[in-house]
Formats: sequence, C-alpha cells, structure tokens
Amino acid sequence: MAGNKVWCVLAVFLFIGACERGQVEEKGSQGAVGSVNAHPGKGVGPIREVQLGPLDKELAAKGHALFEQKCAACHRLDERFVGPAVRGVTKRRSPEWIMNMVLNPVEMTQKDPTAQELLATYLTQMTFQNVSPEDARAILEHFREIDGAGS
Repeated sequence: MAGNKVWCVLAVFLFIGACERGQVEEKGSQGAVGSVNAHPGKGVGPIREVQLGPLDKELAAKGHALFEQKCAACHRLDERFVGPAVRGVTKRRSPEWIMNMVLNPVEMTQKDPTAQELLATYLTQMTFQNVSPEDARAILEHFREIDGAGS
C-alpha cells in the first residue's frame, strides 16, 4: 500500500515538472494539438498570421463604423473606461493578438498572459461582439489609422 502512495506522489511530481517545461499539450481553439501558448505574442484564436500593407483607408472607415457600433460602449480613444484606451494598441500588440482578442476574448483571457493581466486590471470580461474575421481586420485597420500607420 505504501508503495502505491510513493508512485502516486512521484507521478504527480513528474506531471507538474512536464507542465512547467511546456511538454503537456492540450487542444487549441482550432482543434490542432499544441501547447496553450503555441503562438507567443499572437494570442489564442483563429488568426495565425496577418499580412499588413499600406494603410487601407476604406477598410479603416469600415473599422471605424464597426468600432463605434460594437466597441465604443467599453473603449475610448485616449482614456481608460470599462476597458483600456485603444490609442497605441498597434504599437503594444501584434496584429494577430489584436484580432484574436476581438474574435476570441473569453479564451484569450483564459489562456493568454497579457489578456489575463488586462482582465485583472479592468475586472471586466470583454465579450464577443459577433464580428467576423473580416470585421476584426477592419477594426485592426482603424486602430492602425489611429496610430499613424502609413502616414
């Protein structure tokens, strides 16, 4: 009986050690097997890579309208409100992280360290606003315009 307890304790320590080294994998948001933080700096969600070119003013205008409709209740340009101010977000976060936060806010706050810090600071869970990846890309372009991209 004592031998079984020793093996259980040993198994727990081995499991904890494997977790700390990132060797324990779990299903990601797209069903692919990978570690929780498989894309450091890009967040957790469907967006793996964003190709940015020159600022698209038409897409930014669409993003501005979407922001006013879906985001402005909680976010302001230059001041903390329910959530953080948006000015400068493209200088602090990758395009993939921004889009994943817009598209996948709950899982982001569960698995992404930066999103977890924001939740701890603002004490309010960002909600999914029923946007498509194309909408999220337009919102990103609006943020790029605010931050002076392509000017």
